[in-house]
Amino acid sequence: MAFIDYYKVLEIDKSASEADIKKAYRKLARKYHPDLNPNDKEAEKKFKELNEANEVLSNPENRKKYDQYGENWEQGAEYEKARRQQQQQQQQYSGGQFGGFGGFSGGGDYSDFFESMFGGGRQRGSRRSTAFKGQDFNAELNLDLKDVYTTHKRTLTVNGKNIRLTIPAGVENGQVIKIPGQGGEGANGGPKGDLYLTFNIENHTNFKLDKHNLYTTVDLDLYTAILGGEITANTFDGKVRLTVKPGTQNGTKVKLKCKGFPVYKREGEYGDLYISYQILLPTNLTHREKELFAELAKLRTI
Repeated sequence: MAFIDYYKVLEIDKSASEADIKKAYRKLARKYHPDLNPNDKEAEKKFKELNEANEVLSNPENRKKYDQYGENWEQGAEYEKARRQQQQQQQQYSGGQFGGFGGFSGGGDYSDFFESMFGGGRQRGSRRSTAFKGQDFNAELNLDLKDVYTTHKRTLTVNGKNIRLTIPAGVENGQVIKIPGQGGEGANGGPKGDLYLTFNIENHTNFKLDKHNLYTTVDLDLYTAILGGEITANTFDGKVRLTVKPGTQNGTKVKLKCKGFPVYKREGEYGDLYISYQILLPTNLTHREKELFAELAKLRTI
């Protein structure tokens, strides 16, 4: 039964305050908790050592005794055993019932050193085991730009569990959304962890998205560009009729207000759509068409 350095177990020094002990225990217990390290015997062993160290060092009376005897714990244990026997005899003489020294309840979770040093009984009314929040989960969801144009519901499977969630319109690529309580189970009555969902959004449309504005190019034939007229153009959610002014130049931009992409969590608010005209020159001209263009060219030089 070797001496156990509880300070080393908790990775603190002997001058550590109660707050330091609590902080160190919570940090390491979370790291080695069996729920977060399934089937890991070393983590389970470390977790038991942490609990044992915390039971002693977080209790001022037992920490004092531990510091007093240290590596001379065997002699200290004999002394404490004799003292307990004497107390028991005194209580029996006075009609009392012996309740065990210091109130520890041992069991298989504690080392032989602990049982010998502290009498094998956990302290009555001792503090409850520290509650820990469950592990946070991280997941990714791959969507197309069209999928996030409108708010919709979707079912995800995370760690074998189906989660029904609402995906708001306007979610951006790379955006992370926290879904409370959908992570791992808490320990010792602690709350569940959270789910952090990262959106990977790919654009397979003919529209370029910049913040909340959409940009696209529409082909315009030469004759409509010169003479003007009406055309039908695609927007993200349907078609619109556009009036083209006579003499429209190549690259001319038209702004369609509120025809862009929805703004995240701002219902009814949209960016704008910008359409650039790309004038197409006629090809495979007939002989007569070439003659007419030649006549036009002469008229333009007059």
